[in-house]
Amino acid sequence: MISQQAKDSLERIFFQSARTRLPVNAGDACEITALDAHQANTALASHIVVLTISSIAFRFLLVLHFDDDQTTRDYYLRDAEDRALPEALMEVGNLCCGAINQRLVEYFPDLGMSTPYQLSGACVSHLTELKPDYLAAFRVTVGANVQLGATLCVCASAPVDFAAQAAQVEESAGELELF
Repeated sequence: MISQQAKDSLERIFFQSARTRLPVNAGDACEITALDAHQANTALASHIVVLTISSIAFRFLLVLHFDDDQTTRDYYLRDAEDRALPEALMEVGNLCCGAINQRLVEYFPDLGMSTPYQLSGACVSHLTELKPDYLAAFRVTVGANVQLGATLCVCASAPVDFAAQAAQVEESAGELELF
């Protein structure tokens, strides 16, 4: 129920959003590599942060995978010793998902976004039980050597077809968006 054109558009939107929102510093690299279907159904890391965008026609899940390792902690926490890594990644993931939402609202004006939440990476294998119309996994390398995973999961309740053109994601300082 989701066209190939819509799948390609979602990937393009995700790539643009991830490259501008996942790095801490604007000049840091963000390389994204597609993984095969089997890897989409397996844990890419020990922890995940889940964010959801819902509309009348579909539910879009952005799943960010991460390990609580020193490299990731050093990159996302810097000197903030009083902060937990999952909290920092929920914030960064929320910015990324918000950028995706901003692009999707051009085509689907009835969108709502959830509060991010953390789960065990073992939960990823259960995404197939949602019977998604689209499921894709990516390896994301941020900065010099931070490894994240990302899974895009879309469950459609109506036909979904749109063509998003490549566009620059607006820079944001993280301000609150009111509806």
